[in-house]
Amino acid sequence: MDKERERQAVNGQLNEAGVFSESLILASASPRRAEILRAVGWPFEVAAVDIDESKRAGESPVAYVERLAREKAGAAARSFPGQLVLGADTIVLIDERVLGKPSDMIDARRMLRELSGKWHEVLTGVALVRGGEREHAVVAHESTRVRFNRMSDEEIAWHAANGKPLDKAGAYAVQGHAALFISEIQGDYWNVVGLPVQLVYKLARELGANHS
Repeated sequence: MDKERERQAVNGQLNEAGVFSESLILASASPRRAEILRAVGWPFEVAAVDIDESKRAGESPVAYVERLAREKAGAAARSFPGQLVLGADTIVLIDERVLGKPSDMIDARRMLRELSGKWHEVLTGVALVRGGEREHAVVAHESTRVRFNRMSDEEIAWHAANGKPLDKAGAYAVQGHAALFISEIQGDYWNVVGLPVQLVYKLARELGANHS
């Protein structure tokens, strides 16, 4: 069975189930986003894209993550006309400052020191795009508050050395070593992992209803 027929067969099964209207194209190389989609049983293909992720002057954190999510989904959608493409981008916000992915281990330890003993906000922009002659898109974001216990210098050094912080916004993964130090979460846990999947599901149903 070729790829297109296989995709049609999968979509038919999903329609019969009445939950997922179709499979997704995930415009991200994030293993955590892929794991979340697998966990809820949402079929997808990965089509990672490379875009300029620089923050624009005067751009708010919400506008920033929503724009990047939209640009990622739009870039991938050009290769998958008619398919539903998911883009997402996650940042950590503390004292109105954006923490992205650390540039090196020194930067990772600096970020962890900033998070120690404080509340911060995790923002994820989500975009669903259906490309083609007439492109359709929906964009939104999810916000979750997270509190770290105070960490000693030794704990920060241990986390930085063992938590694989360089590919994670804020230098931590809530489902990894950082779980030892997180005392409270207010909002969507899966957003902190990297993908607010309930929001994605809601947007997918909205896009399907408005453009069926």
